[in-house]
Amino acid sequence: MLTVLGFAMIATFLVLIMTKKMSPIASLVLIPALFCVAVGQGAKLGDYVIEGVGTLAPTAAMLMFAIVYFGVMIDVGLFDPIVRAILRFCKADPMRIVVGTALLAAIVSLDGDGSTTFMITVSAMYPLYKRLKMSLVVMTCVAATANGVMNTLPWGGPTARAATALKVDAADIFVPMIPALAVGLLAVILLAFVLGRRERKRLGTLTLDEALVTEPETVLVGAGGGDRLTKAPRGTGTGGAGAGGADVAEGDDEEQEFKGLDPDRPTLRPKLYWFNAGLTVALLAAMILELMPIPVLFLIGAALALTVNFPRMPDQRARIAAHADNVLNVSGMVFAAAVFTGVLTGTGMVEHMADWLVGAIPDAMGPHMAVVTGLLSLPLTYFMSNDGFYFGVLPVLAEAGAAHGVSHLEIARASIAGQPLHMSSPLVPAVYVLVGMAKVEFGDHTRFTVKWAVLTSLVVLCAGVLFGII
Repeated sequence: MLTVLGFAMIATFLVLIMTKKMSPIASLVLIPALFCVAVGQGAKLGDYVIEGVGTLAPTAAMLMFAIVYFGVMIDVGLFDPIVRAILRFCKADPMRIVVGTALLAAIVSLDGDGSTTFMITVSAMYPLYKRLKMSLVVMTCVAATANGVMNTLPWGGPTARAATALKVDAADIFVPMIPALAVGLLAVILLAFVLGRRERKRLGTLTLDEALVTEPETVLVGAGGGDRLTKAPRGTGTGGAGAGGADVAEGDDEEQEFKGLDPDRPTLRPKLYWFNAGLTVALLAAMILELMPIPVLFLIGAALALTVNFPRMPDQRARIAAHADNVLNVSGMVFAAAVFTGVLTGTGMVEHMADWLVGAIPDAMGPHMAVVTGLLSLPLTYFMSNDGFYFGVLPVLAEAGAAHGVSHLEIARASIAGQPLHMSSPLVPAVYVLVGMAKVEFGDHTRFTVKWAVLTSLVVLCAGVLFGII
């Protein structure tokens, strides 16, 4: 019964948010509350919620101060050189912009934190997508999928969890998987190319004409140096596109709203560039070395960044206020997700669902348990947290594989194949940073992204099998 109700609860949640019948926050709270009552454990709802909130509170704190920290770094211009390089590559061609989104997300993902990746990527690319009237779900899809592949880094989380759960070395899991993950990353870039070509066909191609001086409203993210957005004549443009470009009306009030990161904005601190770069590198190094809990590191980092860059109290308050919407939206979503995860775990639904899935595996599949684990990692890491999968389900799958001569290392390697899909799970707090900053409905993102994320995960798994890694 708990198995059926668990799947029913997840299905109900997904249907409601994808059809936009309820907001994600309302769905995350009300649906599990109703199902908790349905299983006869309504009296324990409060305990489950408090336990879930306690589990996710450090994550919420980390996201709150990470948003403030990286928001300040974006304000003061730390990432402008990266954005400028990506912009020069993009040349206002929709295809190049989508590919640039994938490359930027993959590069920034090296820090191992999805929230950081999404904040930087969206801040850099959002004004481009808006001004060229490109689809924002394309941006969120490509960014989430690229980050999912890179999330398998040993300091990203899943690989370390798999190593801990199965008592193997993280390097022995990750290093042999590099060729398969590289193929997965190439698949994301190919996906970006295909989606970008589709956007180019729909919109046409625009060019950045440095010779033309236009109104400040047309400045793109980190453009600097006089780069301006202009309409390409029909039949011209970068990348050989022959379609007509999208209209860019400078008098359009909606368009004027998206100025991007003005290269002359008053919050820039060029004299403090190397201090901010050093502080960010030190912060990321401390995260990787686990010198302190990540929420504490971001709390200290945000305080230092505000104090040094904006020593006047009114300026500090202004910076905090500027990022308050993102902080409130993301932290609110995380605490709402705590209700969902608390009920799913507390009622025993997750355990019963996992046992049912493992028990449904035929004995004949025993020698192929690594591949089975890879396939199961797609739905299981989507419908439950990484902790739930790696510490609850993976050991069971590993023991079943060991009985048929499949090593724990093969099981562990296969288990990280589902991460491209996992990064779009409603149980991943970082995805709410992505859709919130991109102003995309979570249901729209899910409906568009899931099929491509599943395909990318299968590419990683198949590459691992073909290379003899799994």
